Amino acid sequence: MKEFTQEELKKIYAARREKLLSFMSENKITAVVFEDCEERRDPAVRYFTGHPTDALFIIAETGKCALIPWDENLAKERAVDVQILPYNKYERRNTRAVKEVLKSFRIKSNRLKVEIPPCTPYPLFLKYVDAIEGWDVLCRENSAHDFVVDMRATKDEYEIECTKEACRVGDWIISEIERGIRENWLQKESDVALLIESELRKCGCERTGFDTLAAGPGRSFAIHAFPGYTNAPWPAQGLSILDFGVVYEGYTSDTTLTVAKGPLNAKQEELLALVEKAAAQALPLYKAGSPIKKAAEAADLVFSKAKRTMPHTLGHGIGLEIHEFPRVSPKQADDLLFKSGMIVTLEPGLYDPELGGVRLENDVLITENGNEVLTHSKIIRI
Repeated sequence: MKEFTQEELKKIYAARREKLLSFMSENKITAVVFEDCEERRDPAVRYFTGHPTDALFIIAETGKCALIPWDENLAKERAVDVQILPYNKYERRNTRAVKEVLKSFRIKSNRLKVEIPPCTPYPLFLKYVDAIEGWDVLCRENSAHDFVVDMRATKDEYEIECTKEACRVGDWIISEIERGIRENWLQKESDVALLIESELRKCGCERTGFDTLAAGPGRSFAIHAFPGYTNAPWPAQGLSILDFGVVYEGYTSDTTLTVAKGPLNAKQEELLALVEKAAAQALPLYKAGSPIKKAAEAADLVFSKAKRTMPHTLGHGIGLEIHEFPRVSPKQADDLLFKSGMIVTLEPGLYDPELGGVRLENDVLITENGNEVLTHSKIIRI
């Protein structure tokens, strides 16, 4: 992938913060608190600072901001252009950290308003109210946090490059999986899951995007097989599914392939054909300015004509989280449109307890002139 200089990264992170600061100014919000802790994981901390995990991020409308990490050494290595204050300084208490940092910002205003995450439990909210004297503590919907969720749906240059690298590694792993199937050294669900874990780390990725789902014909009827994988044969005669993602610099890919091992019956062949057709019909509608619901409706129409129903949405955004805004669903509002810079999955699927399941999932970048399919998952026939 493209190499970014430290100065380029500073500009990228500064631009993200400036968008948030504009929102805060327009809505008269003095400060915002983001939490990434065991109880409440918010990738916005990494989005605004580059620090990967376990920290508070506090930003004020004046532009002052601070990162309060659990691991100060890691923050010094990974954080981008932000003041770092050690968590130990505040007795490892979020409420005290927020109180002291806000005080250090020395903000002068007739009315001081700080937003904390909308997911904050009520008892913790009360502790914040008691701790931060002189401030209105806001814990609400339609907050700066919700603005950031919407903001993250459209990726900047760095995010696109990171996602493309995750997708490139995912594609490489798919090629190895196909080779292992054809050469007969991949024989079990656990074999393919452990191969993914090994290969992604050899390629410089952080982890899987979620628990790998490898399901042979006896379990592929489940949308998300439980458990994710066992020691059962994979693939075996019939329809087998593999759903996995790899994470590069925080950004995940998300792909699903189906292995069709013959001989198959006519109804299984129909499932395969319908899923491929639904993907082909929907893909051209993944374009900037097009209503998101139209793509989902196109796939649903393919299935309804065959008297079948897809039991999940057609896709979802990906990024620092595996499921991000927007959902590609027929229930979306007419005015919710694809935007250039969005990266969303296209994953039609059908599932039958007797026939097995079929899903075909790829990651699609919305561009100014249409789209770019970033992954090359497919139906593998053997």
